[in-house]
Amino acid sequence: MCKSRLEGKVALITGAASGIGEEAAKLFAENGAFVVIADIQDELGEQVVTSIGSNKASYYHCDVRDEKQVEDSVNYTLQKHGTLDILFSNAGVMGPITSILDLDLALLDNTLATNVRGVAATIKHVGRAMVSRKISGSIICTASVAACLGGVGPNAYTASKHAVVGLVRAACNELGAHGIRVNCISPFGVATPLPCNAYNMEPSQLEANSCSLANLKGIVLKARHIAEAALFFASDESAFISGHNLVVDGGFTVSNHTTTTNLS
Repeated sequence: MCKSRLEGKVALITGAASGIGEEAAKLFAENGAFVVIADIQDELGEQVVTSIGSNKASYYHCDVRDEKQVEDSVNYTLQKHGTLDILFSNAGVMGPITSILDLDLALLDNTLATNVRGVAATIKHVGRAMVSRKISGSIICTASVAACLGGVGPNAYTASKHAVVGLVRAACNELGAHGIRVNCISPFGVATPLPCNAYNMEPSQLEANSCSLANLKGIVLKARHIAEAALFFASDESAFISGHNLVVDGGFTVSNHTTTTNLS
């Protein structure tokens, strides 16, 4: 039997009521962690707790746009478990899907409030908890291939995910002195509720669209694959990796999509 990679660890996961966060919560718990599911989707969050088991998971309502709620979710985790070893800052929104010429700046502000300010708030308060308790923890954030290239996501979303990578690098620089690792994951198109709802597509449609654009053929990217990348960063297997943006895109961002070379 394989050793559980997170045995006895405590993880706080934002945006964990569905999609990538839900898969990560389940996978972390399978690997021995106690998980706190933080989200604004209360009913779905409680369903995830039930699917995992209340002995390994609990739910806490948290809108990451509100710093007080972020701080409260951290305090809840510490009071319940006595420690906090892992943060997976995964909550996010797609934002407005419009041309830059038609961009509603109020909607841009809301996108940044969730995707950037919310991530900064989680890093701040989890970082404080880890530093004060001398916990050599792991902080993981969800970015996107839209943090690597322009034109693969909406304007506000693209700007926000570029900012996430910057936050991760800055936090890595500061928190390394305390033994805290900070990394992010940049997924290619995954058929989670977030993009499906934004583009009004069924998961099968979005997966077909992603597969048609993908560089690596023969595999459909699932939320579970991103959760496995998060598990790697959460575990001791990545003990000396910090400040890294792990791009899980099958080579999409390093491939030339304007030409096709036939080597057969």
